[in-house]
Amino acid sequence: MPASTHRTPSTAGEGPMSYAIFRLARAHRARAAAMLREMDLHPGQELLLMQLLDRDGQTQSELLESVGLDHSTVSKSLRRMQEAGLLVREPATHDRRVMVVHLTDKGRAMREPIAAMWQALEETSARDLSAEQAESFVRIAYAIADAINSSALPRETSE
Repeated sequence: MPASTHRTPSTAGEGPMSYAIFRLARAHRARAAAMLREMDLHPGQELLLMQLLDRDGQTQSELLESVGLDHSTVSKSLRRMQEAGLLVREPATHDRRVMVVHLTDKGRAMREPIAAMWQALEETSARDLSAEQAESFVRIAYAIADAINSSALPRETSE
C-alpha cells in the first residue's frame, strides 16, 4: 500500500484520525460528485433515488429521515429531481399537507446506472486494499460514525 504523501497541519496534530477522515470524505465526495454529474445528478440525489428504488411512495419526511439530510436540502433536491422528470410529488390521501414521492419510469431507470456508479466508486476507493482491509474499514467507519452520533458536543466551560 503506498504511503501517504499528505502532511497533517500542525494544528491538527492532536487529531490525525479526524484530519484523515476529513480528507477522505472530501476526496470521496468530489469523486462521487464528478461521477454523478455524468449522470445529470447532484450529490445526494442518488441517495434519495436509492431510497425510493427500495420503497417507492415515501413521504418527504420519511426520505428526510432515511438520508439524514436537512429539510431544505431534501426539498431542493426533490424539486430539481421533479423538474428533471425523475419523480413526482403529490399530496397524501390521508393529509393533503403531506407530500408523497413516487418515481417516474425515468427515475426507476436510474437503478442500474446508480448501482454501476457505486460499484466503480467502491473499486476505486478500495483499489489498494485487501478484501480484509476493506471489510475492516467498513466496520471501523461505522463504529466511528456511531461514536460520533451518540456523543453530545462538548460544552464550553465558562471562565
